[in-house]
Amino acid sequence: MISAGDFRNGVTLEIDGSVCQIVEFQHVKPGKGAAFVRTKIKNVITGAVVERTFRPTEKFPSARIDRVEMQYLYADGDLYNFMNMENYEQIALSSDVIGDALKFVKENESVKVCSYNGNVFSVEPPLFVELEITNTEPGFKGDTAQGATKPATVETGAVVYVPLFVDNGDKIKIDTRTGEYLSRA
Repeated sequence: MISAGDFRNGVTLEIDGSVCQIVEFQHVKPGKGAAFVRTKIKNVITGAVVERTFRPTEKFPSARIDRVEMQYLYADGDLYNFMNMENYEQIALSSDVIGDALKFVKENESVKVCSYNGNVFSVEPPLFVELEITNTEPGFKGDTAQGATKPATVETGAVVYVPLFVDNGDKIKIDTRTGEYLSRA
């Protein structure tokens, strides 16, 4: 059990029958009245973010989230197929569960499949990936004092904004959390 006074960012708990993760918390001690904890919690199944306040003495059970390293094999229509690298067991997940998590992931790359009580609710791509530019316009010199960018399509089909000096065929490093260009690989 975790008390509200011990909340930290990233802690996963069961609140009112749903699995939630603490996104932000703040201990508040008003001049008059009892102290409380103001939080932003995210439902990990639905993705909804809600603001709630708790008394510091309230306790909640910790939720155990299983993260399994799996290899993304291929997409077959609306299903995405993954293989556990330890026991070679394969699972197929629908596009509702995947969302846009595989936007920057190529086939045969490793991802983390997250589940709670055996129910898969999300897929976490690697934090950084290296992809090749398949299509981009040539950069034009001019008013570039502020670091001009241009759209570029990478080999997975996603569009990333890159600096003007990046050309077709270049390998670039991308942060999958934000979708931003980091550097040339």
